[in-house]
Amino acid sequence: MTPRNTLLAALALTLAGAVPGHTETGRLIVELNKTEEIEGGGCRAFFLFRNDTASSFDGFEMSLAIMNRNGVIDRLLSIDAAPLPVARTTLKLFEIPETTCADISEVLLHDMASCRHQNEDEIDCFPILELSSKADAVLVK
Repeated sequence: MTPRNTLLAALALTLAGAVPGHTETGRLIVELNKTEEIEGGGCRAFFLFRNDTASSFDGFEMSLAIMNRNGVIDRLLSIDAAPLPVARTTLKLFEIPETTCADISEVLLHDMASCRHQNEDEIDCFPILELSSKADAVLVK
């Protein structure tokens, strides 16, 4: 292989995400699967995290804005979903205090306080995130 072809092959692998530490491959799917009322007040949210990337996450903290039925921010909520093992679906439950599930129209992922592959530096997860909801409230970024 000529030096030029070697360089082109290395560039192609880097752009395809095949070289560790470069472009992320795969998706990290976050699904608001369901919500249920908590006895005594509040709403329990069931999130599924499907890690279809090439490595586990030991840091994954989301900052969420909970919107009421009028589209007004009701509260901010920070949730830590780590660890997220590679090639696995993980269920995490989070409680939203003093808010009924019926009053939540939308959950906005407005910031990632932490997104870190195991034993690596923080990364920008927004490009690899795919959000969905099976609950009445939508999950958006």
